[in-house]
Amino acid sequence: MVTSDQRRRQLARDKYQRQQQRRAESRRRSRRISVIAASLAVVLAAGGAVYLSVALSGDDKKGSDNAAASPTNTPSPEQSTSSQPEPTMSIDKKASYTMALKTNQGDITITMDAAKAPHTVNSFKHLADKKYFDGTKCHRLTTSGIFVLQCGDPKGDGTGGPGYVIPDENLNGLGKAGADGSVTYPKGTVAMANAGANTGGSQFFLVYKDTKLPPNYTPFGTFDAAGLKTVEDVAKAGVEGGAGDGAPKKGVTIEKAVVTKK
Repeated sequence: MVTSDQRRRQLARDKYQRQQQRRAESRRRSRRISVIAASLAVVLAAGGAVYLSVALSGDDKKGSDNAAASPTNTPSPEQSTSSQPEPTMSIDKKASYTMALKTNQGDITITMDAAKAPHTVNSFKHLADKKYFDGTKCHRLTTSGIFVLQCGDPKGDGTGGPGYVIPDENLNGLGKAGADGSVTYPKGTVAMANAGANTGGSQFFLVYKDTKLPPNYTPFGTFDAAGLKTVEDVAKAGVEGGAGDGAPKKGVTIEKAVVTKK
């Protein structure tokens, strides 16, 4: 026979489990990297064109897991905290570095400018040397509003990160924002996903078609013509389920990432 005390404890456990489930569901919703700009469409003053701002997230709120969550008005992740400091600066800030990504869909070579984005390049060198990116999936493809393939999450679901954050850099590198608050990220650009100001981690996005976004995402390099064709082929295959944003139907896995000084 169940005593009243046992019954109270059972009810307390049930209540706690419900609270945990609600919190987990809230985190899942907030971390979802979705196309939110459809509701933030901006009518440009000259010509009345509509600009869709799409959120790209990357890196979680919980320290060791820097991941994607509540996006800001373009590619960014939720406000992050870090559980450890960023890597000690060990690169030559006057040099250029190359990050060679060997993927199952083709090779992508990224040229990174350490002079303009030293913290970002230093972080990528640190992570690649530790084989952090090896075996990871590019978890998000967007084919509507913005045109990017997002990679760099070891979890493969938009919620992973290295456990530290790096500052934004080179935000004026693509020019001054226009009347709509955006700049053009040209195709071939590589930039950091984030969760707000100075919350970059390991997630980055490859722009395969000129894309208008607020200048909030560190542009730290460009990728080569062969890599562009690889990403374009992935984009042509579309998103799983036929949506405009989600996991690419043609899956992309980074088999090996190597960063070297040019």
